[in-house]
Amino acid sequence: KKKKFKGERPPCSPSRVLHLRQVPSDVTEAEVISLGLPFGKVTNILMLKGKSQAFLEMASEEAAVTMVNYYTPTTPHLRSQPVYIQYSNHRELKTDNLPNQARAQAALQAVNGMQSGNLGVASAFAAEGALLPVQGSVLRIIVENLFYPVTLEVLYQIFSKFGSVLKIITFTKNNQFQALLQYADPMNAYYAKIALDGQSIYTACCTLHIDFSKLSSLNVKYNNEKSRDFTRLDLPFGDGQPPMEPPISATFGTPNFIYPSYVPPPGFAPVVGFAQGAGLPVPPVPGALGSVAVATPAVSGQMTIPGVSGVPGNSVLLVSNLNPEAITPHGLFILFGVYGDVHRVKIMFKKKENALVQMADATQAQLAINNLNGQKLYGRVLHAIFSKHQTVQLPREGQDDQGLTKDYSNSPLHRFKKPGSKNFQNIFPPSATLHLSNIP
Repeated sequence: KKKKFKGERPPCSPSRVLHLRQVPSDVTEAEVISLGLPFGKVTNILMLKGKSQAFLEMASEEAAVTMVNYYTPTTPHLRSQPVYIQYSNHRELKTDNLPNQARAQAALQAVNGMQSGNLGVASAFAAEGALLPVQGSVLRIIVENLFYPVTLEVLYQIFSKFGSVLKIITFTKNNQFQALLQYADPMNAYYAKIALDGQSIYTACCTLHIDFSKLSSLNVKYNNEKSRDFTRLDLPFGDGQPPMEPPISATFGTPNFIYPSYVPPPGFAPVVGFAQGAGLPVPPVPGALGSVAVATPAVSGQMTIPGVSGVPGNSVLLVSNLNPEAITPHGLFILFGVYGDVHRVKIMFKKKENALVQMADATQAQLAINNLNGQKLYGRVLHAIFSKHQTVQLPREGQDDQGLTKDYSNSPLHRFKKPGSKNFQNIFPPSATLHLSNIP
C-alpha cells in the first residue's frame, strides 16, 4: 500500500475532489481550505489525521484543474512541510454521516460566510473560539531580502486575492521595508496571513513576514506611492508634488480594481503570483501564491543580481516565423531591448525567418519570451524560445555576412545597465499605447 503513494499510481482523470498527501498532523481544516480558496469555492473537506492525508472538494472541476495545474510546478507548503496534491478517484465527497465532521463543516461555513459576505456567520463562529482566532483586520508586513523595490501596487495585487484591501501604508523602519495593510474584514486578514506568511514575492528574495498589528484601523493622510486609502479618492498627494500618474480616480475608481499584469524585475520570477484562471491577471510564471513554493535559499547568502553577474542559464533566444522582407538586426535589437540588454543579433543567412538574439542574461531572455512570444510583428506571429546555442558567433574576418550579424554589447541604448534599475518596473507586453518619458 505504501508503494502506490510514491507517485507511481496512474494519474487520475480530473475530478473536483482533490487528494492531499503528507499533510502535517497539526494542520487545521482552515489551513487546508486556504490552499483551495484562491481558485474557487471549497464545498467539502475530509481530514484523515492518522494517515496525514486530506480530501478537498471544490465547487467545480474547472477550479480543481486550475488548482492542480497551479500547484504541480510549485509544491504548496503547510507549516513549512511540502504537501502533494492530485485528483481523487472520488467524484464527490460524501461525509454527512462521518464522525468528527462538525469541525470541518464549521470551517467551511466560516469560509463561505466570508466569501459570500455573510460575515455574521463567520464572526459568530470566530467568537466561539473555534478554528479561527479573533484578530484585527490590520496586518503588519515586513519584507526581508529586499533586492528589488516592492511597490504599494505589488502588495495591493498580492493581498487583494484574499479580500477587499481598504488601506496600505508603507515605510522603512530599522532599515527594513514594512507595510501596514487594512482589510475590510478580520477573516480576510486571517486567511492572507495563513497563506502568505513566509512566502517570497520573487524567488529567494523579498520574503514576507506577516503578523497582526495592534492597530484596529489605519489613518491615511495622503494618496501617493507610499500610502493609499482606497476608500477615499479625494485625498491630496502630499509634499506639494503633482498628482499621481495615472490620476488616482481613474485607477482606484472601483473598489475591486485589479492591477494590470505586473511583470517583476528580471532575476526573480514572482513566487507569490497567481496562475491564469486563479482570478488575477498575472502572467503564468512558475511560482505560487501563499503557502506555496518556498523559494530556494540563495547559496551562502550570495544573490545573482542581473547586470552585475550574469544569471546562470542560457541567454540566447531563437526567434522564428519573422517576416524576412521587413526584419533587420537593428529592429530586433530595439524590440528585444525593451525587455533586457541585447548583446548580439544574428539573422540566419539561409533561413531569414529565423534569428538568434543574445540577451545580457537568462532572466532577461525569459522576460523577452514572456512578453514577446505569440505577438504579431509585420503580419506574422512571432515565436521566441531558448536556443541551444550559448552565444551568438560573430562572422570571421573577411567572411561576407551581408550585415546579418551585429554586436551591440557596447551600445549606448541599453536600458538596464544599472542593477535594480527603475526601468525593470516599467516592463509590459507590447501595446498600442506608448509611454514617452524624459522629454526635454
